[in-house]
Amino acid sequence: MSAPPLSLSRRLAVPALAVALATALAACAHVGPAVVPNENLRVEGIPPIPASLAAEVAAYTEFRPRSLASWHPQRLEMVVSTRAKNTVQLFAVDRAGGTLRQLTDFDEPVRSGGWWPAKPDVLVFGRDAGGNEQSQLFRLDPGAKAPVLLTDANRTHGVVGMNRARDRLLVSSTDVDKSARRENPSIDLSLLDPLDPASARKVATLPGTGWFAATFSFDDRRIALMRYESATRIEIWALDPATGARARLLPTAATPENVAVAYGELAFSRNPDVLFVTTDRDGEFQRAARVDLATGRHDYFGPANWDVETLDVSPDGRTIATVTNEAGVGVLRLWDADTLAEKSRPAVPIGAVSRLAWHHDSRHLGFNLNSARSPGDVYALDTTTGAVARWTESTVEGLDPATFAVQQPIRWTSFDGREITGFIARPPAKFRGRRPVMIQIHGGPEGQARPGFLGRWNYYVNELGVAIIEPNVRGSSGYGKTFISLDDGMKREDSVKDIGALLDWIATQPDLDPTRVVVAGGSYGGYMSLAVAATYPERIAGAIDVVGIANFVSFLERTESYRRDLRRVEYGDERDPAMREFLTRISPVTNAAKIRKPLFVAHGKNDPRVPYTEAEQIVETVRKNGTPVWYLLAGNEGHGFARKENADFYYYATIRFLQESFR
Repeated sequence: MSAPPLSLSRRLAVPALAVALATALAACAHVGPAVVPNENLRVEGIPPIPASLAAEVAAYTEFRPRSLASWHPQRLEMVVSTRAKNTVQLFAVDRAGGTLRQLTDFDEPVRSGGWWPAKPDVLVFGRDAGGNEQSQLFRLDPGAKAPVLLTDANRTHGVVGMNRARDRLLVSSTDVDKSARRENPSIDLSLLDPLDPASARKVATLPGTGWFAATFSFDDRRIALMRYESATRIEIWALDPATGARARLLPTAATPENVAVAYGELAFSRNPDVLFVTTDRDGEFQRAARVDLATGRHDYFGPANWDVETLDVSPDGRTIATVTNEAGVGVLRLWDADTLAEKSRPAVPIGAVSRLAWHHDSRHLGFNLNSARSPGDVYALDTTTGAVARWTESTVEGLDPATFAVQQPIRWTSFDGREITGFIARPPAKFRGRRPVMIQIHGGPEGQARPGFLGRWNYYVNELGVAIIEPNVRGSSGYGKTFISLDDGMKREDSVKDIGALLDWIATQPDLDPTRVVVAGGSYGGYMSLAVAATYPERIAGAIDVVGIANFVSFLERTESYRRDLRRVEYGDERDPAMREFLTRISPVTNAAKIRKPLFVAHGKNDPRVPYTEAEQIVETVRKNGTPVWYLLAGNEGHGFARKENADFYYYATIRFLQESFR
């Protein structure tokens, strides 16, 4: 029978024979009943999960953050998304603090949607199946039990905009290539009336698949949309919805081709020849600017030393709302669209703002707010009175949010003298001695670790006494365009060295235990955790890889075709012999023999981004070397676990893995 879960409040000093006995006992059958994984989970090498553990951590699995989906087109009401039972669904709320009324109830998650303006009792929403990201649009008529499919089920779709008349959606679509062999993919743009899907009209076929957010001019005669080539090269193009003719607007023709410029947010002003954008054209950060398209002149407004990550213009075109990423915290600001003068700063509660949405009345602005002590809720600002109202209130039943850790910024010097930063959540004072550490590396790779609600990780900190460090290695966003490019191409391993320098920093901290460090990450962070495990095998106690890249060459060859070219820009083109040799050499599967500490791999079988074959490769290769490997494969998930029952089992297994690794 297995030993009960270990307390991590202190290191156990026991003779070698006792350690061997405890290890043998842990491999035997569990004490008492175990959690039975559901039929969609393939579980290998993971010891039995005591049902008592599931009961103990239950409160930490019930957080239900709320997120703003849309406003009602006429009334002052919202559609918000939050978990219903097993998946996220859409709910209506008719006033601040009102009761949530469930609108959708499906096995698949539904995160986005809203009432259709031309018929406000009709709900339009999007969803995929099993995490395959083959997204479709649906219409749910009042009283109907089943929704109406609006799009071609053989393609994947996304809403990139809505016209000013509010009677058409601009929808992008591309073929899905499960063989991952299609070259030169393209995007179709169509105007869709959800009330009459048969009347959908294709506007244009665009080369490549990096076409995203779009904005309509106030007269609906012009569309501006973004073309993404890489994190440092993003263009803005004009499209005539009547003829399909297109032309590049920004960067202007006068910009040298060897100069990397990225445009981010975009919105038309009331003048069809003027755009509001964010761009790093004249500096390191994404600044807000008003651009005269006739002359190319950029008039900047707002902070110059932080990225403006969201920009949204009110429906009447008179007010601009922005969210600025200030040291990882989203700060809301308002601007006069004519003068570019900043308006009074909204009195937003402490926390980070995200996901802006204007009501059609141009007076009320909805947004999400997240903090260390709250899972996340939806608020609304009355821009006339300045009043901020909390529309939803998520709870943490059975727990005291005042005990949740507030992350603190940290910094260290890497191998080349460059300063790297991150955040740490330290355990409460009740835990004595040097504490074990979990390094959580974000994905992207252009993502950014930011302070906020730790969610289920609060159990690691509050109950296991584990310190959590979230680093922003080179290549992370939020620190300027030079920093975001420092891991490109053959500089990939420099970001791994940043974690090596972090391990050095941990060793200097009197409250942290450098002999008990587990590195974890998802997607690109999964690659990083594997790379750290192979590069610094004697300096960690274990590694967790979630939907991570194990072999860059096979990843690039097998990722969905509509993503491949965009990923080649970031990681390198595997068709080039020199780059192929480099990518093969640095891939974790090539260096698997160096991974000598326990490894936990989790993946979704339907993942179109990082195919599950990446997990299969690393599991098989590491096991051949005799290293213990825990493997969890979810047959009904994609790039992450969206179903609570699957996420719960992964969570229980992670706790067990930490307990075993930190003995």
